[in-house]
Amino acid sequence: MSDLGSTADVDRVAVALGLVGGLALFLFALDELARTLKEAAGDRMRNWLARAAGTPLRGLAAGTGATVALDSSTATIVMLIAFVDAGLLTAAQALPVVLGANVGTTVSTQILAAGLDDLAPLLFALALAAQVALRSPAAKRYARIAAMLSLLLFALNLMGRAMEPLAGNLAVADWLGGLDNPAVALAVGAGVTVALQSSSATMGLVIALASTGALPLTGALGVMLGAEIGTCADTLIAALGRSAAAVRVGLFHLVFNVASAGLALLFLDHLAFFARWSAPDVAGQVANAQVAFNLVGVAAAMLLLAAVRTRPTTGGALAAVQPADARAITSDRRADAAAVAGGLVEPLPRELTHGE
Repeated sequence: MSDLGSTADVDRVAVALGLVGGLALFLFALDELARTLKEAAGDRMRNWLARAAGTPLRGLAAGTGATVALDSSTATIVMLIAFVDAGLLTAAQALPVVLGANVGTTVSTQILAAGLDDLAPLLFALALAAQVALRSPAAKRYARIAAMLSLLLFALNLMGRAMEPLAGNLAVADWLGGLDNPAVALAVGAGVTVALQSSSATMGLVIALASTGALPLTGALGVMLGAEIGTCADTLIAALGRSAAAVRVGLFHLVFNVASAGLALLFLDHLAFFARWSAPDVAGQVANAQVAFNLVGVAAAMLLLAAVRTRPTTGGALAAVQPADARAITSDRRADAAAVAGGLVEPLPRELTHGE
């Protein structure tokens, strides 16, 4: 038997330990990042997001910026649901922010594809040194935020290195080759993202496997599309028991992601063609395809929302995306939502701290 085909070639214990250790470190860093952000800028982030959603384009930019800052589209959208539930934002104002969150979640994939995660240990050391050297409590918190962001990158790098031995194993290659079926890959991506509670972690695994050649490009793209669907689970949970307007925001996130992923699946060959054209390496191809997929979907949705906003509001479809008069929202609900958003969604710590 060829050495390549032998399962003995892979130290499965070492791979499992590296993968589990990297995932645990990733989730720990994400939890610490959310907690430190809450301490450093929770109220400012809440107030800025509420003000920035005044127009559709500003809302789109706010959703992108908040997701990049929090490294979690889930955190951004769960805050939105709390705002809409309290009448601080209308559902119509919140929808562009949801779209912006989808764009913002592609930044971490671009960082991984560019290989910047290799610098994570150095950045982490510099951030820790700054945390020790700085005297201001506020400055120390921002240094800790930088440290946790570096630790996130290092954890993803660790998972990638742990899986490198899998590239030369035929048994693993045969299984991953089955993901060349786009529908299967999409289902796997959605399931893994729901299980890990993090689309960033899923994309880190995809980038690592695709870079070694173990995962074919079409399979990587299918898993990426599935991750877009899987990340909706947390926001649907966050919407349970909220007002009808808040539920509509959660449902919009689900419907948009499912519809855009379904359409992309139909045109997967075109997406793969663009991916191959856009970069010489598979990691860059997957990252660029994710950006293109999200930008095209968001642009189409923004045009559709603009068309809906121009329609008469007398009992038509537009009325369905308008919440009840904010004045009818009780003061208790306003106080509850402000506390939730100000605490970066503490009533849902698992949904916030475990993913995009």
